[in-house]
Amino acid sequence: MGIIEFFRSTARLLRIVSKPDWKTFWLSVKICLLGVALLGSIGYIIRLVSITLQGI
Repeated sequence: MGIIEFFRSTARLLRIVSKPDWKTFWLSVKICLLGVALLGSIGYIIRLVSITLQGI
């Protein structure tokens, strides 16, 4: 893929995309926050297990 094809593809994409409405945006925000919370809780649990195993 050359640089000209990249710019053509980018221009085509920018013509097609549209700004999301409030409902779609809010759903995306909630999904992102849920993912961050899930990864944070998994990391916290792993850290607690690690601390517990080091104490044994």
